[in-house]
Amino acid sequence: MDRFNLMHAFVRIAETSSISAVARELGATQPTVSKQLAALEAQLGVTLLRRTTRRLSLTEAGAAYYESARQILEQVAEAEAGVSRLSAAPSGTLKLAGPHALGQAFLDTLVIEFQRIHPQLKVQLIESERYTDLVEEGIDVAVRVGQLVDSTLIVRRLGASRRVIVGAPEYLERHGEPTAPQDLARHNCILYSYLATGDVWDFKGPKGRIPVRVNGNFRSSSGNAIREAVVQGLGLAAAPIWLVHHQLGSGRLRTVLSDYAPPAIAISAVYPSARHVTAKVRTFVDYLKSEFANIPELN
Repeated sequence: MDRFNLMHAFVRIAETSSISAVARELGATQPTVSKQLAALEAQLGVTLLRRTTRRLSLTEAGAAYYESARQILEQVAEAEAGVSRLSAAPSGTLKLAGPHALGQAFLDTLVIEFQRIHPQLKVQLIESERYTDLVEEGIDVAVRVGQLVDSTLIVRRLGASRRVIVGAPEYLERHGEPTAPQDLARHNCILYSYLATGDVWDFKGPKGRIPVRVNGNFRSSSGNAIREAVVQGLGLAAAPIWLVHHQLGSGRLRTVLSDYAPPAIAISAVYPSARHVTAKVRTFVDYLKSEFANIPELN
């Protein structure tokens, strides 16, 4: 492995604290990557990492080399991006992440169409309701729904979705329809595991924010599971309109508390901080921004 690739492998090891994870990322074995790291240390004449049975940590020399190596790699990426900008078509591999439910509703189709438009680009799509660590998993760009907490990422707003409180007609016939947010205390509410506000649903009333703590006997990290539970008459749920628009259109679900709209939920593209964005990331984010603008449920 040449010096540049050794440098790249070391930077990824420093960022992930895992030789095995970097080995998987590079398509190599753990012993191979360990030998490459040892070769780099031999070339430099210093120890870069402290190795224990539990973790890896940078030595003082390793921390200094990491900062220099990262800057060099960023400069190389910047140079490549500059060349890429001269071409209308991005190339290489674009590794994407996004929520599974949004993928099934809209994102999968959009990503496949993007790859069709750019056949020279290799696309890897990873879907999970849990937020992925972009740096650790080598993700180029992720689509995220809701409140963002990682301030180290670059964020670009793609759109927003209004949220609605929904229930099946059968459930509402059995339990009655709430007329104010406080009425939810006597209803079974379907709970989303990763909601930023926990078990508190926020509403907007004439006098401002109305927080309501809700309870229920079903909780899930899957938007699709929550939608199915509501369709089956298990209870009420707060959902982005893109998740339930087909069921509302067919009459399998109805909205309630329409006069107390929950705050809209943002949809954003996020990518690791860098001085310049690569052509493939910029092209993809621009594409999503344009497509989202044409989809009422996402805009």
